[in-house]
Parts: sequence; structure tokens; C-alpha cells
Amino acid sequence: MRGMAMGGDMGAMTMAPPRAADHKMAGMMHMAFFWGDRAVVLFPGWPGDRGAGMYILCLLLVLALAALTEALALLSRRLARRGGGEATASSAALLTAVHAARMGLAYLVMLAVMSFNVGVLLAAVAGHALGFLLARSRVRTGATRGSGDASPELCGIPPPNGSKP
Repeated sequence: MRGMAMGGDMGAMTMAPPRAADHKMAGMMHMAFFWGDRAVVLFPGWPGDRGAGMYILCLLLVLALAALTEALALLSRRLARRGGGEATASSAALLTAVHAARMGLAYLVMLAVMSFNVGVLLAAVAGHALGFLLARSRVRTGATRGSGDASPELCGIPPPNGSKP
């Protein structure tokens, strides 16, 4: 009678139990941070159960994506400064393409971290730190050390308020 109270005849309608194949990937998805080399990151089944070598390759890819995100942030700032006050259509298109690539990489890193694997999280943080060190810190190679290229704004330090002393 319960089906009748809902406004229809549920009769012989039953739900079939879920098949084991439907839950093959469900065992790989986590909703809390975990340690381990059996994770699914960015693509179904990757690195998955392919061993520690593929997991390390995955971590290196996430690290590289995060570092490249920081490098593209520097490139974006330099392109914006080079354009000056008035930008041509080609420089605006280039700046837009660099920004789109940076945002795409940042979202990929975010999706990788959403695998809830602690190793992936640490690789993403290390990649951003390495990218910042190489692209925007004052650490330079010997060839560019004296060029004055590393202004505080490029290093992520905001300019001081007020006038210069």
C-alpha cells in the first residue's frame, strides 16, 4: 500500500544489486587524505595499481605542472609590464593565452590534489615552491645576478606604500 500512497503502483518493481564492475573504481576513490601509491590522479586508472614507478612519475608530473604554473605567472607579469599603458591586439592576445594556460595548469594541479593523496599534495606544494624559487625569487644564475632583473614586485613582494626614500 505504500506505493499506492505515493500515487502509483510499485508492484513488482525491485532494484537489482549493483554489479562488482560498477564499484571497481569506487574502491580507489577516497574522501579523506591517505598515504599510498595506489591512487587515481587526473585520469581513470592512472597511476592506479601500476606500481611505485608510475606513482613517482605521477608525483613528478604534478610537481612540474605546479612549477610551470609559477613560471607562467612570472611570464604573465612581464608581458603585462612590457605592454606599458596601451596594449596592441597581438600583445593582448598573447597575454590572454598565457593567462588561460596558467589557469588551466592551476586547475589541473587542483584536480590532482583532489585525489586526496598526501604524496600528490606534497608534490603540488613542492612544485609551487620550486617554481617560485626559480621564477620569482632573487636567486639567479651568475649571468643575471648583477642585472637588477629581480625587482621586489617580480619576487611577489608588494611595492612599499608611499614615496621612495
